[in-house]
Amino acid sequence: MTLSLDQLSRDSGMWEGVEADEEWAREVDRLKRERNAVILAHNYQTPAIQDIADFTGDSLALSRKAAETDADVIVFCGVHFMAESAKILSPGKTVLIPDQDAGCSLADSITAEQLRDWRSEHPDAVVVSYVNTTAEVKALTDICCTSSNAVDVVASIHPDKDVLFCPDQFLGAHVKRETGRENIRIWSGECHVHAGISAAKLAEQAQAHPEADLYIHPECGCANSAIYLAGEGVIDPTRVHMLSTGGMLDLAHTAAPERKVLVATEIGMLHQLRAAAPEVDFQPVNDRASCRYMKMITPAALLRCLVEGKDEVDVPVDIADRARASLEAMIAIGQPGGGE
Repeated sequence: MTLSLDQLSRDSGMWEGVEADEEWAREVDRLKRERNAVILAHNYQTPAIQDIADFTGDSLALSRKAAETDADVIVFCGVHFMAESAKILSPGKTVLIPDQDAGCSLADSITAEQLRDWRSEHPDAVVVSYVNTTAEVKALTDICCTSSNAVDVVASIHPDKDVLFCPDQFLGAHVKRETGRENIRIWSGECHVHAGISAAKLAEQAQAHPEADLYIHPECGCANSAIYLAGEGVIDPTRVHMLSTGGMLDLAHTAAPERKVLVATEIGMLHQLRAAAPEVDFQPVNDRASCRYMKMITPAALLRCLVEGKDEVDVPVDIADRARASLEAMIAIGQPGGGE
């Protein structure tokens, strides 16, 4: 028997079978207004979640947007570290995540204890951490960065100072290549989804579509290969664009109609790109590059979150204050153009 949304609201233990439709959208909107909530959706969420959200984008831009609103409740449709960042930047607001088990393999690739030990081995180094990290790691960080400003952040550090860059090894390699800096040590972490977008897959797709542009996220396992292939003349260097998700959207607006673009990032990004430039043929480099953690935020999970007012995300004050300082240090260097 199919339960109505009104019945589900009264019997919160029964959520199976709830899917996105007009009735679901109306109920989400009603509950959002009732709670004075704002719904944020990361670019890697499913289309239904992106379309119902008040704001869609990368995690840091969304957190900053939430801090500017007068909403009492932030519902972050993303993964756990993102909701933590929203809480750090909006300590007076209630932050909810539709599924508290929505984690992140990249954020999990370095713990606070591991970073503390690494710092002790290099006590004079400056720690730069990607925003895709836990609050505890940010609290031990000197300066955070995003994929769009990581090069600028590292370049702002005195050239004689050693840099510890974590946790993403592919973004770190990109930063090292762009800055030419030798005194940068890179943690060997990775996002399992981006790491799976391999050099072999990129080469295969690029050769099959020789006129296509390439939008490549620097977290991808194929990023270094793309630069190498462009340098060797296998791929036209003018076709290769190393971009954050925000940078992809910016460039999409300028793409020529009927152009084919191969996209190397999590496949949820295609929804935003196709909406931004519907006349452009955006195709994934790897159509299996889907984050199971992002996809845990289902229509049923979002509805349950709004009905029950959980799962709430909190960050201890001492950790939040130190983590906020590392984010503010980044912002002082220059306004971030985009996050992941």
